[in-house]
Amino acid sequence: MTIDWSWIGGHTDDLTSLTLSHLQAAMTAVLLGLLISLPLAVLAHRVRPLRGFLLGLSNVLFTIPSIAIFVLLLPVSGLTRTTTVIGLTVYTLVVLLRNTVEGLDSVPAKTKEAAKAMGTRPLRTLLTVELPLALPVIMAGVRIATVMSISLVSVATYIGDGGLGQLFTDGFQRDFPTPVIAGVVLTILLAVVADALLVALQYVLTPWRRRRA
Repeated sequence: MTIDWSWIGGHTDDLTSLTLSHLQAAMTAVLLGLLISLPLAVLAHRVRPLRGFLLGLSNVLFTIPSIAIFVLLLPVSGLTRTTTVIGLTVYTLVVLLRNTVEGLDSVPAKTKEAAKAMGTRPLRTLLTVELPLALPVIMAGVRIATVMSISLVSVATYIGDGGLGQLFTDGFQRDFPTPVIAGVVLTILLAVVADALLVALQYVLTPWRRRRA
């Protein structure tokens, strides 16, 4: 299998545009997943009867094939980027919700009791004590959700979106491997770079772990 380097050189603008579109879809889904999962995780952590229901619901949603989710959303949002983002967001929830709950569970009870004894209000305790201490576990979920979303964006090609996934369709239809290889390589690079940036972000946001080390 050979690569036509002249094709790549002649399509750099298209490759750049598709890469940015791919990244935008994935990161939008992860951010929306975080906005939805954080309050749900706090609720599941504080109200134990809801824990099993919320985690179970997210697991059920995760079992639905990605193509099926996009197809089910078509009557609602049509052949648009919105359909892609909603579908990807659903998949991020199972990882982000579970990791956030586990992160909050990992906060030592004595630490929360100490904050309460100092007169700290529950909301402030959550924001200044519980979430920061749970951050490493939450970030692990964000990293998984990000890589997963980047890999799943290509599936949206079946509804006319898909970012770099369009290269796969183009290459297969023309029996021309170069676009397929370019799409695979760029998708992997996106995932690796995004994961590395998230590791760096976690390093910056958790200075107490550096001091402990």
